[in-house]
Amino acid sequence: MKVKDAMHPGASWIDPSAPLSEIAEQMQKDDIGSLPVGENDRLVGMVTDRDLAVRGLGGKDDPLHLTARDVMSKPIIFCTANEDLEDAVRIMERKQIRRLPVIDEHRRMVGMLSLGDIAAIAPAAIAAETMRAVSAHHA
Repeated sequence: MKVKDAMHPGASWIDPSAPLSEIAEQMQKDDIGSLPVGENDRLVGMVTDRDLAVRGLGGKDDPLHLTARDVMSKPIIFCTANEDLEDAVRIMERKQIRRLPVIDEHRRMVGMLSLGDIAAIAPAAIAAETMRAVSAHHA
């Protein structure tokens, strides 16, 4: 099975200058926990709900003045649409990430692959293994 058969198609990204309030609003509206950050037609980072809480609210800077660039996780980790799903799952396990941007052969973002997508379509053994690995506590 290929990533393109499991992913959510049509993911969008936000600009690095987007204020945290706009990011949180977009996440709430779309019922999602992360947004890719793009600049000059390239993915440059990812802002997760955890980034908003830990880096946005947990730092010394005023959250009202912070942007996506200030809190995003980088470097961006991604997979390709034509990649085998199991290979993408291994990336998620190794990096302990729950959501993975998907790019096409032209390096354009075409979707997102999440743990929920894997749970819905992958064999139960792969889904369970991935959930355990991604959710494991950091040593």
